[in-house]
Amino acid sequence: MPHLSFQASSFLGHVVVIDDDASIRRSLSTLLTRAGYHVSVYESADLFLQAPELPKPCVILLDMRMPGTLGVDLQAHLQQIAPSVPIVFASGDSRSEEIIRAMKQGAVEFLLKPFTPQVLLDTLQSAMQQAVNTHKQDHHVDKVKALLKCLTAREFEVCSWIVRGYTNQHIAELDGGAAATVKLHRARVMNKLGVETLPDLIKLLEGVELTSELYTEINAPHDPD
Repeated sequence: MPHLSFQASSFLGHVVVIDDDASIRRSLSTLLTRAGYHVSVYESADLFLQAPELPKPCVILLDMRMPGTLGVDLQAHLQQIAPSVPIVFASGDSRSEEIIRAMKQGAVEFLLKPFTPQVLLDTLQSAMQQAVNTHKQDHHVDKVKALLKCLTAREFEVCSWIVRGYTNQHIAELDGGAAATVKLHRARVMNKLGVETLPDLIKLLEGVELTSELYTEINAPHDPD
């Protein structure tokens, strides 16, 4: 399986167009480029999968019926390797069961050809905003993980109790330690994470669940690949 490549993107974002009709690919590429998007085009799902690139943030504009892999089957595959990338279907030849499956698999929208350029642009704008929000959240989580890596196992544990609302005394009673020791760990946690108050700590860790699995993940040996 080719390595999935993610790259930084500028402009409004990047739209990956996958459609077997050459004239449609040309017209979509022209329209979207003029609208301010970076665009890459593929004539089939199979060609895309040979060297898949999904610059961030991006949206996939996907046809349903193409030679080889169907659009809905590519969507199912992408759920495994790039679940956060929004997919918009644009198809003129789809069965009702394929449309239903595409929506159940999380498609942002299913546009039936022909559609107006404005309908397409409005749909992509909404999908791209979703991609941007996800990209920002992913970036935030990566930043938080890098900070959490600085914590010792004990500090990580204390941090997990703190954000759940436990006081130093409560934590000490739960694990049989001393409240003064917990207070010291708490101070180290706040210092290493660069926050001064509990609300700041909670805000920083929003969207990040402090579990033993996360601690293992962030402290796993780095694979240089």
